[in-house]
Amino acid sequence: MVITQTPFRMSFFGGGTDFPDYFKKYGGAVLSTTFDKYCYVSVRHLPRFFDYRNEIIYSKIERVGHTADIVHPAVRNAMQLLDMHELRLTYDADLPARSGLGTSSSFAVGMLNAFYALKGKYASKKKLADDAIYLERTLCAETGGIQDQIAAAYGGLNRIDFDAGGYRVRPVIISPERKRELNDSLALFFTGFSRFSSDIQKGTKKALSEKTAELKEMKALVDEAEDILTDKHRELSEFGRLLHHTWELKRGIQHGISTDSIDEMYEKALSAGAIGGKLLGAGGGGFLLFYVEKDKKEHLMEAMKDMLYIPFEFETAGSSIIHYSPESYEP
Repeated sequence: MVITQTPFRMSFFGGGTDFPDYFKKYGGAVLSTTFDKYCYVSVRHLPRFFDYRNEIIYSKIERVGHTADIVHPAVRNAMQLLDMHELRLTYDADLPARSGLGTSSSFAVGMLNAFYALKGKYASKKKLADDAIYLERTLCAETGGIQDQIAAAYGGLNRIDFDAGGYRVRPVIISPERKRELNDSLALFFTGFSRFSSDIQKGTKKALSEKTAELKEMKALVDEAEDILTDKHRELSEFGRLLHHTWELKRGIQHGISTDSIDEMYEKALSAGAIGGKLLGAGGGGFLLFYVEKDKKEHLMEAMKDMLYIPFEFETAGSSIIHYSPESYEP
């Protein structure tokens, strides 16, 4: 049996510039981090006592005789890609799916990590990211960027640059004290809504050619945000103001990214002392992230008490194998 633990991510700046159609022409960059909320994938070979060959357990339970009959597209395509057979796969997670935290990509990365380990093979972080991108964007034909798979595989606070030649991952180097201050200044709340990001991303993809100027500015904000974090003489509150600016830009790219209810929540948080914030992910629902200084955080918590608050800590490990028991398998 193999069990993998793969973190979820929060993207601060540059979202939208990670679409291949965009960055192959203009280049792209994102600034993001993973944090200590995870999805867990356990995989083992199914004992041969049943009248089915594969058991896939997520929000549904699938028991099928042939891999081609699996309904879940990522599981079906990944098993066919890596020639996996007779499996019991179980998915569990700390946070709900379709919530703007790259959950589907974290699952894809964690599943591939487990499959390679079950076959007795080591997969590097780049291999996991590349295979997950191929799985979701090519085999499953899902619309979207490619930052989520990279963040889930690598872990940590990173700047990821994109161009026609591919991508590069570079850790953002700041002192432990400054990183702690940033972590403590961020507050995460669940809006209570969930939507399939691919539904929104289809509209975002169509808007890319019309919003080149806005996307170029969003990429430039990655440079500015990185400078704020790495320059110890700059106030971290500038990071919060920049979050507000990128949220305003993001809302202008495509209708449907925000809603009246989300706008009301956002304004309530600003009135309670938040300097800035954004809705994480493709839009339409999920999690709101705010930057708030220490002396205003209690006031913010009181104002947002009707929403579920999610405490978190940054993490750096990326997708990890947390249990490995080798299995022999004969077809």
